[in-house]
Amino acid sequence: MSATPEEHAAHGPLAGFTVGVTAARRAEELGALLTRRGAAVLHAPALRIVPVEDDSELLAATKDLIDNAPDVVIATTGIGFRGWMAAADGWGIGEALLGRLRDSELLARGPKVKGAVRAAGLTEEWSPASESMAEVLDRLLTQGVDGRRIAIQLHGEPLPGFIEALHDAGAEVVGVPVYRWMPPQDIAPLDRLIDVTVARGLDALTFTSAPAAASLLSRSEDRGLLPEVLAALRHDVLVVCVGPVTALPLQAHSIDTVQPERFRLGPLVQAICRELPARALTLPVAGHSFEIRGHAVVLDGELRPVPPAGMALLRALARRPGWVVSRADLLRALPGSGKDEHAVETAMARLRASLGVPKLIHTVVKRGYRLALDPAADPQADTRASTKYSAG
Repeated sequence: MSATPEEHAAHGPLAGFTVGVTAARRAEELGALLTRRGAAVLHAPALRIVPVEDDSELLAATKDLIDNAPDVVIATTGIGFRGWMAAADGWGIGEALLGRLRDSELLARGPKVKGAVRAAGLTEEWSPASESMAEVLDRLLTQGVDGRRIAIQLHGEPLPGFIEALHDAGAEVVGVPVYRWMPPQDIAPLDRLIDVTVARGLDALTFTSAPAAASLLSRSEDRGLLPEVLAALRHDVLVVCVGPVTALPLQAHSIDTVQPERFRLGPLVQAICRELPARALTLPVAGHSFEIRGHAVVLDGELRPVPPAGMALLRALARRPGWVVSRADLLRALPGSGKDEHAVETAMARLRASLGVPKLIHTVVKRGYRLALDPAADPQADTRASTKYSAG
């Protein structure tokens, strides 16, 4: 049983969940979309973009295209194409570049790129309906590329097999690195995001570029935490990518990902809004609807934030709802609690205060605590809860 649409409207479909954002570009937009739906957002850019006006590689590639005219130019992103034109103007070679592009067969990957091309006073020869580079490749290979000089605006994403296929078919391929990815100048936020991931403090982690995914995995490996990060992403943290290319570095490590049908931020957030509430565990406890989320409980439709220690106890109880869980087992579930069972009593008192309904959790004298699962509850709830929180 999940929250009703009315309950979602009251507190947002992502209320009580924490979502990590690794984006360097449009991070504020993505964060605002998530926050508007109730999520707590932890932002840590996994990369930074080298400004095009400072990029000597882009300058050299642009001068080469002006001196040696391409037959075909492939524009892949709107922001990248606009940045390229602006940088060329700043270097004083903008008109020369536009002249070369007018004389070339100009292909635009999607509608945003077409808009940027036309804003520059150019007209694209063709654009794929699917916005897919695979369709661009099919067109080029069908036309024949042997002996042709093809320039492709690179945009930081891998293009598996694309350039190799053109080379194999006899083309000369020139990469134009419109923006390049570098590690973030301040690595501390990314390290914190990795630590929170390992501690299962995230409910979902989002990626909008393959380099960001590769960067997070690389940094995890540098810190000796890659096995722990992989375990979290494989079993406990929902991994959401804006598209299949973005997911490639993660899938190479056997990490399942969720992807929207349309590769945009809005559909990405909609996918999270579908997936996370569906993963929450809802139980009938002491006559109440009791939904356990990442850092909160939805009790009869009302969101009630719970401290981290309280959530650790609640997850331990939810693994076996209705069964007694010993103080020793609960102590092991507490983060950094040492060997003092008094820590369990303190955390339990705070948990009950957060819930506001003490009878939801029963004290069983000399044995421990248990969730007051309703007698008529689904007998399979114990099995489902144990599976859902097996690594919690």
